[in-house]
Amino acid sequence: METDSYKTIKTGAKGIYKEKGSKFIAISKHITSEDEFKLFLDEIKKEFYDARHHCYAWRLGLEDDRYRSNNDGEPSGSAGKPILNQILSKKLFNTAVIVVRYFGGTKLGVSGLIGAYKTSAREALEESIVVKRFVYNTLELHFKYPRLNDVMRIVKEENISITEQIFELECLLRVKIKKNDTERVISRLTLFHEIKIKPL
Repeated sequence: METDSYKTIKTGAKGIYKEKGSKFIAISKHITSEDEFKLFLDEIKKEFYDARHHCYAWRLGLEDDRYRSNNDGEPSGSAGKPILNQILSKKLFNTAVIVVRYFGGTKLGVSGLIGAYKTSAREALEESIVVKRFVYNTLELHFKYPRLNDVMRIVKEENISITEQIFELECLLRVKIKKNDTERVISRLTLFHEIKIKPL
């Protein structure tokens, strides 16, 4: 089982739901931090400044599995939670959904609101482009030039991504390795005692 991969939104989308004159517009977006979400919320509040409610839910990354939801004045459990449940049910990380509501004059009741927020959020997520991403560890490798071929062979065989390289008498390689592959790669590299490995 892969524990170093997750699904997230690459490109967000909108979902629209109408009920008894009320209009619910859901907007999904990829986020990497709470601060990034706050900027997203500010943008939506400016764009839909005349909406009655700006309800939302977000969930951060696989390593830091934090999530939050907000009803923004709607009855408890009627807005934020149904939005969050859509993110959770689709097993998405680093994902936010904001649903803005324009009130149509007729109250929908808690069950009506749950259905409206759930449906609009689901539509936005289903229209989004979803991608698979991996969690990586970064290592710095120090070794002498004669070991270069040995190191590069392992890098190639393990399909490791190099982010920085210096090839001189003393060589340095900075590499990104999938979290689940890290232990195996370190074991292979440590067979050559002259290679110093530093996690970053």
